[in-house]
Amino acid sequence: MNIKAVTRQYWPTAALFIGLIAVWQLAVSMTGIREYLLPPPLSVWNAMWHPDITWAQHIWVTTWEIVGAFVMAGVVGVALGVAIAWSPLLAKALVPFLVFVNTLPKVAIAPLFLIWMGYGIFPNMLMGALIGFFPVVINTAVGLSQVEADMLDLGRVFNAPKWKIFVKIRIPNALPYILSALKITATAAVVGAIVGEFVASQKGLGYVIVATQSSMNTSVAFAALVWISIVGLVLYGLVVLLAHLWAPWAEGID
Repeated sequence: MNIKAVTRQYWPTAALFIGLIAVWQLAVSMTGIREYLLPPPLSVWNAMWHPDITWAQHIWVTTWEIVGAFVMAGVVGVALGVAIAWSPLLAKALVPFLVFVNTLPKVAIAPLFLIWMGYGIFPNMLMGALIGFFPVVINTAVGLSQVEADMLDLGRVFNAPKWKIFVKIRIPNALPYILSALKITATAAVVGAIVGEFVASQKGLGYVIVATQSSMNTSVAFAALVWISIVGLVLYGLVVLLAHLWAPWAEGID
């Protein structure tokens, strides 16, 4: 993809962001709203590089949590999706249980993780994985099940065993569905990791936001939000790149 194609594809998004920042700046300037309520964009920009805040450490911790949550959700989600598609008995046992787990309020579960595992990166990874795994399960199961009958018949004609039909026919068919679900999981992992940091953390961008509440340093809170968005966008972009490389024929499946 050349520079012109990239520019043509993403200029509307860039224009939207620039327009929103301009409106934000005008709203602050014209209304005279106090900075602790809504800081101007320049203050947020300066806060993003403030030397008194160890941004690199907080960004690293949050990034590690998000990536760990994403990987855990992807691996567990695909494994459960394969189990559901492989065995009708497992599907009957797992699907109701997974729906039950997915309906649990995740914010209420976070304090339990604190009791069971204490402070640290791993509980926040689990929280992110818990929020992000369900779309992967469902899309994997759907992709493995919705295969053209002619393809399955072709495998049976050649007396291919069930596992070989799975590997050669069902999994390639499910790949676009899995990658589509991973795009959702990439954003859900961000939410889960930050929720975990809100409840119990001593480092990370979520911790920075919580710490600013007492001092009402809203510029730093906004700066942390920007860094969180950047981490999430990078992860999402990597998933989009993988989808383009692994399943370019089905990029429109979303």
